[in-house]
Amino acid sequence: MAAVKTKRSTSANPYLSVILPVFNEEESLTLQYKAVSDAVKKLKKTYEIIFVDDGSSDSSYDILKEIASSDKNVRLVRFRRNFGQTAAMAAGIDYSKGEVIVFMDSDLQNEPEDIGKLLEKIDEGYDVVSGWRANRQDKLISRKIPSKIANWLIARVTGVPLHDLGCSLKAYRGEVLRQVNLYGEMHRFIPVHASWIGARITEVPVGHHARQFGKSKYGIKRTFKVLLDLITVKFMGSYSTKPIYIFGGTGIFLLLLGFLSGAAVVAMKILLHHNMIRNPLLLMTVMLIILGVLFIQMGIIAEIMIRIYHESQKLPPYRVRETVNIE
Repeated sequence: MAAVKTKRSTSANPYLSVILPVFNEEESLTLQYKAVSDAVKKLKKTYEIIFVDDGSSDSSYDILKEIASSDKNVRLVRFRRNFGQTAAMAAGIDYSKGEVIVFMDSDLQNEPEDIGKLLEKIDEGYDVVSGWRANRQDKLISRKIPSKIANWLIARVTGVPLHDLGCSLKAYRGEVLRQVNLYGEMHRFIPVHASWIGARITEVPVGHHARQFGKSKYGIKRTFKVLLDLITVKFMGSYSTKPIYIFGGTGIFLLLLGFLSGAAVVAMKILLHHNMIRNPLLLMTVMLIILGVLFIQMGIIAEIMIRIYHESQKLPPYRVRETVNIE
């Protein structure tokens, strides 16, 4: 369904697009806008600030609409419902026109002054510059420790050695970012996807502040989602064009495991005189292993089917209700 366009912009394409997903951040938005606006003005570059309202249920949209009505450099995209951060970032990319695209949160935890640091690295020839919250101001148990574990694991599995993939403050060359398709909850893996198409990636330490208003939308359960997404990312990066390697490899592994378990049962029969047929522990072990593998593989197949569906239909993973200051 087409978006309702309330205003139009006729300015030339800007150098910089700053994209901020928003979900129920009414107390932070005015301060966030002022901080970002002040920071990008100091850079002496043409810019646009794109807020994507991801179906907020508070007064976030009304505040953003008032801001956009007073500043022609502010663009506003409003979703029909909450589609998630990945969809909000995808919409920001689709509606952006900048040569360089910067993402950041809308909760005042990122430091807008650090945008200049990211652009300096872009000017040095890098395609992706990731922020690293070296002095992160979050809860230790529920946020920092799970994040460290997840980042270490992701770096080992994907081969992209970044300390803080979860930091929203990142800069990308538009030509690189627009080649990446975002679905599900894959926004945290954008640098990984970019590396697959040959992007040069680096990171810089950035400031981080404790949350002033509201509450975090993420908790420790997010770590488990990251692990599941990591399985998909690894599969798509290493096996999407040769799935027989993982499925065949799994089959061979299960066959070997079956031979070993069968040999163990025979050994238990000969040496300990155990009944081969009535061995519930062996049966339970084999069933759990097979079921676990089948569920993971079904998840991978479903992920591939979803991607094929979206890409073949050319449908974005979101629906827009209204836009402001966007052609």
